Amino acid sequence: MKLETNMPNFLSTALLALILFTTTYAVNLQAPLYDVYASESNVGATAVTIAFAAYVAGLMPTLLLLGGLSDRIGRRLPISIALLLTIAATSLLVVRPNWGSLVIARVMLGIATALATTAGTAYMTEIVGSENSRQAALIVTSSTSLGFGGGALATGLSLALQGQTFMPFSFIALFLIAPVLALAAFILPPVDKPKRVSLLRLPVFSAGTWVFGVAMALAWSTTGMTIAVVPLELKNHGLGGWTGLVIFLSIFTGFLCQPIARRMTNLRALTLGFILVPLGFLVLLTGVWTGSLILVLVGTGITSAASYGFTYLAALSEVSLRAPDNRARATAGLFVYAYVGFSIPTIASGLIADLFGLLPAMVIFSLALIIITAVTVILWLRSIWLQNTVFV
Repeated sequence: MKLETNMPNFLSTALLALILFTTTYAVNLQAPLYDVYASESNVGATAVTIAFAAYVAGLMPTLLLLGGLSDRIGRRLPISIALLLTIAATSLLVVRPNWGSLVIARVMLGIATALATTAGTAYMTEIVGSENSRQAALIVTSSTSLGFGGGALATGLSLALQGQTFMPFSFIALFLIAPVLALAAFILPPVDKPKRVSLLRLPVFSAGTWVFGVAMALAWSTTGMTIAVVPLELKNHGLGGWTGLVIFLSIFTGFLCQPIARRMTNLRALTLGFILVPLGFLVLLTGVWTGSLILVLVGTGITSAASYGFTYLAALSEVSLRAPDNRARATAGLFVYAYVGFSIPTIASGLIADLFGLLPAMVIFSLALIIITAVTVILWLRSIWLQNTVFV
């Protein structure tokens, strides 16, 4: 399907941002119901974190093999398919609300996110112009950050209003909006130029961006823990009703920090992210340890500022600047880093939680986070010093 359009530039930008928001809105839409799906299937913490990380089982192969798909077939079809996948995944959880369905749905949502973010990031830059690539990165990070956090909050509020249900208002909103946007994607301007390239295209890892990738992995590992593991411990403290808000804050605070990050250089934003990620998780851990909801919320907000504010914007902007001819594949490369961090520590923590308890699992994670962050910063500073020495 290909439709010509004379849509004004600001409307095109707004429509694409809404599409990216809606796709990522669906990703954590079911998060406040994790414990219910788990109880329906009588499974423990490991199973919950595996279902959560099944998202990456769909996302990672798509990033690795199809990260440059939109270079070949255009940007609009992949983002439309992504929206249809979110509808299918969420529908499955309504029809069969259990752990097995959650695993399948999360795989589908992973595929959807990979298709939408790689195509959408490149497309946004093409719409606003390559000379405004940092503005494009800000729009993408803002819309996706709001989406990732908004879905969980919407379901949390819906459950508070409706009581326990497998068909909350937040799901209904997706079913009404996503089909319309899947069609509307084809009226976006045809500024993308499909290329005669291989259908299967590997990600691009731009030279000098490894530290941004590792920073994303570390930052998003805290988000993974906040979404999958922290709610289980909150439930143990009788605070399960706050799960939606905690997940929302784990991402939304970062959105609020993005205008500040935009005024900073990418390197300064990255440095601040390295400081805030372990600091925020230590505050969150203290809150969980003492049963203090205030500290949990404050710690969540601090990690969010880094994960979806300073680190996310700096990393996405940097890889886009360094790969002007391969933005979709470079974005795929960045998200490979991000989702390795998002999934592996969370699954490992789930295994540790089933053996020793949730709190010990969080303590071990925080120690690993501090050590890896310190090593990464040392290696980064050493590489900068060596470069300066060579030029001198």
